[in-house]
Amino acid sequence: MRIGAIEAGGTKFICGVGNEKGEILKRINFPTEAPEKTLEQAVAFFRDKGVEAIGIGSFGPIDLDRSSPAYGRVTTTPKSGWAGFDFVGYMKRFFPVPVGFDTDVNAAVFGEAKWGAAKGLDSCVYYTIGTGVGVGVYAEGKLVHGLVHPEGGHVLTRRHPEDNFKGACPFHGDCLEGMASGPAIEKRWGVKGNELPDDHKAWEMEAYYLAQALTGVILLLSPKKVILGGGVMHQKQLFPLVRKQVAQNLNGYVASPAILDDMDNYIVPPVLGDNAGLCGALALGITAVEPK
Repeated sequence: MRIGAIEAGGTKFICGVGNEKGEILKRINFPTEAPEKTLEQAVAFFRDKGVEAIGIGSFGPIDLDRSSPAYGRVTTTPKSGWAGFDFVGYMKRFFPVPVGFDTDVNAAVFGEAKWGAAKGLDSCVYYTIGTGVGVGVYAEGKLVHGLVHPEGGHVLTRRHPEDNFKGACPFHGDCLEGMASGPAIEKRWGVKGNELPDDHKAWEMEAYYLAQALTGVILLLSPKKVILGGGVMHQKQLFPLVRKQVAQNLNGYVASPAILDDMDNYIVPPVLGDNAGLCGALALGITAVEPK
């Protein structure tokens, strides 16, 4: 099978062609601009590839309710020009093939469940911490949607005692995304995160916020693996800080060896690395052609 895959990020699109083994055979990336200008490039890439299906993992919020007249559209995004855009409908105009559609983070968690860090498990969560903060949830062998889809990047947070930053989220101010995203780090400290030294107090503060979210999701969903990806998590010194803070928050309450004795293998980076989203989109495309 030849499957098209789109990882549609708020700043960058990645398009690829792969197969049912999760192998990406060809890929291209370009900036996210106005919808038509951006998708013209995607269409041009796929035009001669003979794809049998397309999987799309998109920034959101998006409408995933197949009974909704707005299914396949981007909804309340602040991304200029994209609110209300019919993403799936546009692609189907050019490619009358099955289309799998989900959030970019649900795509990433799906890729990690199928081929990556959570392979063989029936539950996991994936947080991406970058330009924004998003959460993908895989539970009992299925992606979770619910009323809309998980938006765990916008949960409320308890403020760090030494943090006076007002927050960077245009909707909620000091929610998780407003306090822990890449832009939040830059606005708080005046430089991009990758310019800060490993021992800067920014990272202890970042871990404080991320650990709050992880503590909540562990208590609420009891996932068998927690995966942290995105540009901010390229700062590898964050992982031990986050694990330590989560352990302190839980205080021995969740009596599982995975948490009490083996946290290093419970809260982990994605095995697929920066390919998690694209491989997940590939998995969405494969699922779209499988018998229901």
